[in-house]
Amino acid sequence: MQISDINQEPVKTPFLHLGFRPFFMAGIVSAVILIAVWMAIYTFGWQLLPSTYPAITWHAHEMIFAYASAVIVGFLLTAVKNWTGIQTIHHTPLLGLFFLWVLARLLSFVAGQWAFISLAVIDSLFFLFATLAYTYPVYKSRQWNQLAFSGKLLFLFIGNIIFYLGLAGIVNNGTHYGLYIGLYTVVATIFTMGRRIIPFFIAKGLDQPFEPKNYRWVDLSSLWLFLAFSIAAILIPLSWFTTLLAGVLFILHGARLQGWYHHGLWKKPLLWVLYVGYLWLVLGFLLKVLSNLFGISPFLSIHAFAYGGIAIVTLGMMARVTLGHTGRNVFDPPPVLIPVFSLLLIGAIVRVLFPLLFTSHYPFWVGLSQVLWIAAYLLMAFVYVPMLAKARVDGRYG
Repeated sequence: MQISDINQEPVKTPFLHLGFRPFFMAGIVSAVILIAVWMAIYTFGWQLLPSTYPAITWHAHEMIFAYASAVIVGFLLTAVKNWTGIQTIHHTPLLGLFFLWVLARLLSFVAGQWAFISLAVIDSLFFLFATLAYTYPVYKSRQWNQLAFSGKLLFLFIGNIIFYLGLAGIVNNGTHYGLYIGLYTVVATIFTMGRRIIPFFIAKGLDQPFEPKNYRWVDLSSLWLFLAFSIAAILIPLSWFTTLLAGVLFILHGARLQGWYHHGLWKKPLLWVLYVGYLWLVLGFLLKVLSNLFGISPFLSIHAFAYGGIAIVTLGMMARVTLGHTGRNVFDPPPVLIPVFSLLLIGAIVRVLFPLLFTSHYPFWVGLSQVLWIAAYLLMAFVYVPMLAKARVDGRYG
């Protein structure tokens, strides 16, 4: 079936027309639920998980392999249709992939050996099938340059397997390796997507002509140096080599951001949210350097990458992509996005910078950042879930 045939079909079950719909909804809703559960566990001491699944490990896994991965899969299954002109999975196959994601989240709370085995298998199958679903149109169109994202999805698949093997006690330190493979793969995916779309969005979204500067030497060097950093940060996190790589990447990505900067982007929430989110990733490298040199908590660097960078960028991407692919005007976004983005940004500051300055109140800052996160995504859900569930406003398929 060709895309032209798809576009002539009557509009039905719009929730299953394209990958961004179920998986962006999953990302937004799970962001609220997962942090609410984490708050109940961390702040209020509720025992919600099986004793064999440490709560901090569950939290880290779900933010990487549930929330962030849902957004990435939704984005890629939508973008690859535009890149290749080939329809990606929709209707029943898309529902099946979504069901795997949902079932894995629920099985985390079920105790017992068979529940754990089912969890590990189903969660890993989600990443395997997502990789195949993305790669098929790339193969059909012979657009081999798009295989970079297939590789990243494959790394998420491998990291997830290593995580569960570690949780089962089969691979020594496997949960550590799996989580960090996942974290740095998500960051790498954002760097790759960000390089493609952020300068493009800035150039098109400003009220005046502007051509963002991109430096070839930054593109090439940052790619290979981040790969080296990821390996070093997993295997030898406190070494001088890891510290040096983090410092160099801080400079390189800072130079990239400087080339994209225009003062006019602060008037456009769909632009500054992506720019600020990328800036948090750059800050993550600096905090890694400070952690290794001066002994500050390594979790501040991790949360700069995760709460600051990954969360803010993915929220901004969902906001923009949803508008565009539901037939709405991306240059006239809903006013609610300003408080949504602001709440999440303040939450990142509270979670990452306040513990650095006021260490004695660490539990309070964590709790406050949880409240701000939940408030941001609840507001987002109120406006965006109906968009994702309903047909395009122009009546087209998608």
